[in-house]
Amino acid sequence: MGFSSSSNVDIERLRIAQLRSINHVSLVYSLLISFAVIFTMGLFVTAVSLPFLTLWGLVALTHGFLYYRSGRARAQSDYADVTSATVLRDGGALFIQGLIWAIPPVMFARTDDPTAIISLWALMSCMMVGTALTYVGMPLSTLLFLATVGSANAWMMLGLGSPHVAAVVVCYALLLLVTSLKHARSFGTELTATTQLAEKSEVVSLLLREFEDSSADWLWQTDAARRVTHVSSRFARALGMEAADVEGKPLLQIFAGSAWESGKFSPTLHEFAERIKRRESFSNVVLEVEIAGQKHWWELSAAPRLDEKGSFQGFRGVGSDVTKQRESSEKIAQLAHYDTLTNLPNRLHLTESLLCALQEMEKWNSRCGFLMIDLDRFKAINDTLGHPIGDHLLARVSERLRHVCSTNEICARIGGDEFAVVIREIHDTEYVERLSLEIIDTLSRPYEIDQHTLYIGASVGSAIAPRDGRTPETLIRSADLALYRSKEEGGGLHHGYEPKLHLHAEERRVLEIALREALQKEQLHVVYQPVVDAKDGRILGFEALVRWTHPEMGSISPVKFIPVAEDARLIGPIGEWVLRTACKEAKNWPEHIRVAVNVSAEQLGDPNFVTAVTSALAYAELPPHRLELEVTESVFMREGTGAEQLLDRILALGVKLSLDDFGTGYSSLGYLRKSRFSTIKIDRSFVQGAAKNVPESIAIIRAVVAMADSLGMSTTAEGVENEEEVEMINRLGCRKIQGYYFGRPMPASEAVALFGNGQQSAVA
Repeated sequence: MGFSSSSNVDIERLRIAQLRSINHVSLVYSLLISFAVIFTMGLFVTAVSLPFLTLWGLVALTHGFLYYRSGRARAQSDYADVTSATVLRDGGALFIQGLIWAIPPVMFARTDDPTAIISLWALMSCMMVGTALTYVGMPLSTLLFLATVGSANAWMMLGLGSPHVAAVVVCYALLLLVTSLKHARSFGTELTATTQLAEKSEVVSLLLREFEDSSADWLWQTDAARRVTHVSSRFARALGMEAADVEGKPLLQIFAGSAWESGKFSPTLHEFAERIKRRESFSNVVLEVEIAGQKHWWELSAAPRLDEKGSFQGFRGVGSDVTKQRESSEKIAQLAHYDTLTNLPNRLHLTESLLCALQEMEKWNSRCGFLMIDLDRFKAINDTLGHPIGDHLLARVSERLRHVCSTNEICARIGGDEFAVVIREIHDTEYVERLSLEIIDTLSRPYEIDQHTLYIGASVGSAIAPRDGRTPETLIRSADLALYRSKEEGGGLHHGYEPKLHLHAEERRVLEIALREALQKEQLHVVYQPVVDAKDGRILGFEALVRWTHPEMGSISPVKFIPVAEDARLIGPIGEWVLRTACKEAKNWPEHIRVAVNVSAEQLGDPNFVTAVTSALAYAELPPHRLELEVTESVFMREGTGAEQLLDRILALGVKLSLDDFGTGYSSLGYLRKSRFSTIKIDRSFVQGAAKNVPESIAIIRAVVAMADSLGMSTTAEGVENEEEVEMINRLGCRKIQGYYFGRPMPASEAVALFGNGQQSAVA
């Protein structure tokens, strides 16, 4: 009724529910009242004074409108400041409305028109039923309205001389009143039960989550001031404290630990504080907390608690310690995105970083770059000194690379001895060149590892977006092609991407496929170029040279296909085939004529190469002293391949060795003492320079000749093409000459024909 409160009922929530139940149908009820006023005035427009009738109608409509507006105002304020006086005022308003509607049966029904009387009673009974249904949650308002209107209608029936009808009206009103009171009690009981059930359901669900859900180990709750209340034993144990010590403390202070005094909170705690401040629900928020000086990770979920007025009462939630899961996930993420050996980002992380850089480039219309880095001569160290030294070296390389790169770059290891760098933003294209050269210089400095002084180098290929590609795949491919060009030109260099590199790579790919077929289809053949005595032109031997004639592409220069064969690891099979073929053809020459065969560094890195040489000699029945193997300085630069020991074994067979292209690379006198060479070949560039009276070339040839003579070695001048060069070579003291002047490379049949007349020493 609104006169008193019950200890087992949330009276404030009950009052709000009562008023809310009215306002749900207030508009319909107001329209009903308006219709009833119009209907009543129409019934008695001729029987009642028009001014009086009009005044009543205006009073009834005005009261109905004011009552409807007050109800809407309460709803818009979300039923703020609802008290027992509010319920009493509503009852008073319905009592006034009852008095207004008591006037027609008491004052208007003085007519002899039975139709008007019956119509009025029908209208009054409908209003009584409608009010009883509308105000089922407001028993005081229903009681006052039904009592007033019911009494007026009973008075009307008595005035008409119908006491029995008046008794029926009273019984009807009492029946409605009792029914309304019964429903009002049920309304209150149901509301109380619903409220209690909701609270119990909330508590039960949280308890179930606490004990049954592994992600929620304990409950926590705060008041409106963010202080911890109703501390569960599990929550206190998780904090390493007693429940009494936790009660009443600010939640953020508990989570912050020692950072509470300094105010230097972790980013996750800042985010959590913002959520608490906004009073919004959250779930599975991972928070970094400090417990007893140690860092832990907690996962928290909570929802704000609100009263019936919508006032904030605090938070209630669940939490669990996910420190172990967090550490495991971090380890997994580390393994997924970082190289375990160098702790640099791996290929996956690098690709993601490059994608982000490209997205920023598109957003700001800028430029970014990508560098591919390959270590020179690393394989030789890894093979010689073992993988532990190689791994240590890679770790040192990563340290230097990390030191070279700024915050604008991300360096990564993408596998083996390959590294890469993402340049997030490029303002100056020359910066790429400077950074690349700095990387080459830094990585090429000596390394001291386990009492070993190690020397490696680095080759770099670069690509700049968007010029050289707009996707990670195209940019990586462009940088890789540029790196290949750097390696192709000897390493230790930087090359930027050019469109022609792609065409060159496609050409090489087609050439590699064709070269593999050439081995199977016997498209390769060997030609022989004479090596003659410098004084009388007598043929002393031939150099075997491989040639390739493709059925569609025609004759392909060795300058093009030999590098492809080396990269495709075909130089070994090709070299072995040339060796067997040359030995077989040399068997048909005079016994003092030698055949020289070029041997690559890759072949000398094969421990089975000595067996291949022995097999070729045995197959051709060629004496070992008639075979001369030509090697270059690059053989000795690849330390640790076992090439020196292998050459010693070849020499032990009786096979001769010659040092080819001496003076064109990192020539060192140390090479000459590593193996017993029979011949030193002077590169054609020095021959041409000497023919043009270049002092440096003449001095080099003289020095090489003098050195060879003192060591008991012979010298061969390559690339002699005219008589002037022949005379110059003779003056400088070279013993043998090879070049177009005496003979171009020729098929085996033509080489044999030179000795066809039985001459033991043909003259070129």
